[in-house]
Amino acid sequence: MNIADDSPYCRLDTTRFSPEPALFFVFGASGDLASRKIFPALYDLYLEKQLPVGLLMIGAARREYSTEQFREIMRTSCMAHSRHKAEALHDEAWHDFSQRIFYLRNDVEDTGSYATIRKLVVERDRSVLAGLGPGAELPENTLYYLAVTPEFFPVIAENLGRSGCGSDASSQGWRRLVVEKPYGKDQQSAARLTESLHRWFEERDIYRIDHYLGKEAVQNLLHFRFANTIFEPVWNRNYIDRIEITVVEQEGIGTRGGYYDGFGAARDMLQNHLTQLLCLTVMEPPASLSPEHIRDEKVKVLRAIPEYSKEQILARARRGQYMAGTDAQGRAVPDYRAEHKVRPDSATETYASLTLSVENWRFSDVPITLRTGKALAEKYSEIVLYFKRPPSALFAALCGDRLATNSLTVRIQPDEGIWLSFNAKVPGEPAIRSNSLRFSYREVTDYFPEAYERLILDALSGDSTLFIRADESELAWKVIDRLEAAWASVESGSNPEEGGLLRYSAGTSLKALRHQIEESPRLEGIS
Repeated sequence: MNIADDSPYCRLDTTRFSPEPALFFVFGASGDLASRKIFPALYDLYLEKQLPVGLLMIGAARREYSTEQFREIMRTSCMAHSRHKAEALHDEAWHDFSQRIFYLRNDVEDTGSYATIRKLVVERDRSVLAGLGPGAELPENTLYYLAVTPEFFPVIAENLGRSGCGSDASSQGWRRLVVEKPYGKDQQSAARLTESLHRWFEERDIYRIDHYLGKEAVQNLLHFRFANTIFEPVWNRNYIDRIEITVVEQEGIGTRGGYYDGFGAARDMLQNHLTQLLCLTVMEPPASLSPEHIRDEKVKVLRAIPEYSKEQILARARRGQYMAGTDAQGRAVPDYRAEHKVRPDSATETYASLTLSVENWRFSDVPITLRTGKALAEKYSEIVLYFKRPPSALFAALCGDRLATNSLTVRIQPDEGIWLSFNAKVPGEPAIRSNSLRFSYREVTDYFPEAYERLILDALSGDSTLFIRADESELAWKVIDRLEAAWASVESGSNPEEGGLLRYSAGTSLKALRHQIEESPRLEGIS
């Protein structure tokens, strides 16, 4: 239960960036990401009256759509995926929003396809957007959202650059590039991708998106840590025993076999989502709330992770792969190796855990476990800080291991909120047991924006706080590259504690899987 009070409401947006009107290009506009996430997020922002007046949205893809056809397709998608189920259905609202949507046929590999984009962005030719009202302004700013597969990131950037549509300090407005994950497959490929993007776009204009950073509970980490004196002083190695960051899913890989089998859980989740959560959990307070100061502190965390030897990293890591089983809804789940586009002898992991340490003054010797898995019984994302036990006197002396450790849980999804566990006397008995204080976001607000809404607004505002800088990405890959190299050096059929692959049944609980794969002598006492 949340207790409301009349404490002051402190706004932090006095110096906040404001979203600006722009030509909002979505490359890959006929794909799943555009229809399920990007355009519904834009529509929700419109319904919340947060979309900049004058923003024009331009879908670009190979298919032969007219603007009217594309608008109808997006209408179906927005009605299905909007958070505003009632307001989204209003014809008047949709009509006003849809008049800002246009479509241009574009083959990302055909340099000739970019002539039309140049006419609009550089030459400012209004005739490119058929049906644009005579009173509508043509924004000077441009945002390119690359909702395409990663191999096309450098292709689109180069074709935009060669057509004069890349970063240009002499232009009246800004030109920004938003790229989705995966950003490379290892440190070397990420560095090559950065180099290719930098030929045409300045680093300040590149926004590497990680939708986890757009979640409210993740954004709250910074506020929760540094705005509360009851927590900040104990947020260190003197009081924290260990940290566990977990993202688990009930679903298998579905139709993503062609992509997933070449990446696996470590590359797909540990390198980006969980590493970003790690950085926000243990970073030092930044000099200010400016994007670069915050990102500087995240980079310092990554630089403080030791370069483990092969033997060390194998001792700290575990991997697994799901077999046939039954999901939480009672539906049959096929063996991973029988999934579409997966190799029948695949050793790709669908479960991965890695225990790291951050060797800085605040967190030296504190084990930090990153853990992710698919086709499990549960679905949740959370960060748990376990505190050290009290001295072995009084209650600890009498209770031993039965005295629960205090813990702080930051639940990212579902049931977003914070739980603090503590020990208290059992009423009427000479006994003690664990209890909890709970804060739930859903109980204190009706407005809970989807991650893409926040990230789109930030990209339009020029606020890069929640986007990943080039050096962040490469340092995170450096950690995962060592892990992948260690796993590649051992037979997948080896014992899990030696780096082998444990096969687990789909629908297995995380607790049972951890007992099988993680809780072994080689993981005890690691720091």
